[in-house]
Amino acid sequence: MQPVITENTPDSNLVLKVKDIMVSGNKKTKTYIVLREMLLKEGDTVSVKRLKEALLQSRSLVYNLNLFSEVRIIPVLCEDSLLQLNVTVRERWYLYPIPQFQLTDRNFNEWIKVYNADFSRVVYGAKLIHYNLSGRGDQLKIYLLNGFTRGLTFSYSTPYSNPGLTEGFHVSAGFIQSHGIPYKTSIGNTLKWYKKDGYAISNSRLGIGYSRKRGFYKRTSYAINYQYINANDSLVMEKYNPGYFNSTKSHQSIVDFSFSYQYSKTDNINYPRYGQVFTVAATKRGFGWKGGVNMLSLSASYNLYAPFIKPAGIYQSIQLFGSLKLPFEQPYINQRLFGYGNVYLRGNEYYVIDGVAGLLAAYTLRKKLLDFKINVPFHIRQVPYIPFKFYGKTYGDVGYSYLKPNWEAKLNNRMLYTYGFGIDVLSLYDVNVSMEYSFNQLGENGLFLHLKGGF
Repeated sequence: MQPVITENTPDSNLVLKVKDIMVSGNKKTKTYIVLREMLLKEGDTVSVKRLKEALLQSRSLVYNLNLFSEVRIIPVLCEDSLLQLNVTVRERWYLYPIPQFQLTDRNFNEWIKVYNADFSRVVYGAKLIHYNLSGRGDQLKIYLLNGFTRGLTFSYSTPYSNPGLTEGFHVSAGFIQSHGIPYKTSIGNTLKWYKKDGYAISNSRLGIGYSRKRGFYKRTSYAINYQYINANDSLVMEKYNPGYFNSTKSHQSIVDFSFSYQYSKTDNINYPRYGQVFTVAATKRGFGWKGGVNMLSLSASYNLYAPFIKPAGIYQSIQLFGSLKLPFEQPYINQRLFGYGNVYLRGNEYYVIDGVAGLLAAYTLRKKLLDFKINVPFHIRQVPYIPFKFYGKTYGDVGYSYLKPNWEAKLNNRMLYTYGFGIDVLSLYDVNVSMEYSFNQLGENGLFLHLKGGF
């Protein structure tokens, strides 16, 4: 038996029939989870001309399960135009009972510069995470926290809970107390904190969700989340922020009904070089339409990844994001927009830019500079070596955030722009350390560090 040469086979229109698909290397993961993500199934026919692309897409689909550090698919030509596909995977570590270290602040840069790496603002504890509990890609997460924030949180999600491997669900619960909470955004777009010796706020949460995967690239999700927030009475008084909840009550019961649709087709979901991701989401908070914490939130994003100069290994990405919250008169708790999570302009990491409507566009050019591996001296099946990839990049972001004049700060209701250059370092399990030197519209510049992915 000889491997099929997909590009140089003389008769590229030759039609092959998939006889067998053999999966090896999966000690924990169920074989049918791998087969579910294969574009080609046993009994399918495919031309030699289309075979390479089908195998590349299948490899990406299996890798994007985030269960394996390596995926290889080798086609073997058998007699009478029959084809055998040998799928070899290397499983990741799935169980992580490790110490926990979190920052109260939005990012590492803010903690260092604004709060001088104040360890009293750190959250520490322990976490237990299993990324593949039953071998079906289901995740169990338990966090026990102490420090600036204390609490216990739990979540379990399984994307393949039915025999057809198309439906999933998740459940979550938690109780958290914190010594402080941001109660307002200053005119300079920084957070003002309300703190006390005891606990300033507590939050009890419960959530359930259902998802359905259509084909290989489309997923719809529905969720209901309940939270009971009990803040110190002073928080909603005139001295601090009577508009925090848009209510004189410092305790609130909040129900969110959420829907999302995502189309995702990329070579690597954690660090794409080509492909696209499109997402739309809607959340209805509360049972009314205005007043209190009631809100209808709509958002959409589109990310495109493509070669810029393919022979030179230069890639480009365009990322678009838009958000709308109705009505425009929203309490402070509902106004978060830029500066939280992964929604920010590079170079504006020190600022929060609230809004009830906003647009963001980001463009990046990047080129691989180095690619090497360091062998691990001890024999570890899951980690025989540690890979390193270095990408140089340059980028530019533009954005706009609208906010009612009574809440407005200096970066609201104006065009925002930033630009810069940097290096991305990818390592084990697609951990991405980004070092970026950015410039913003205020004439400021500086070095910013970001960590994405990981355990």
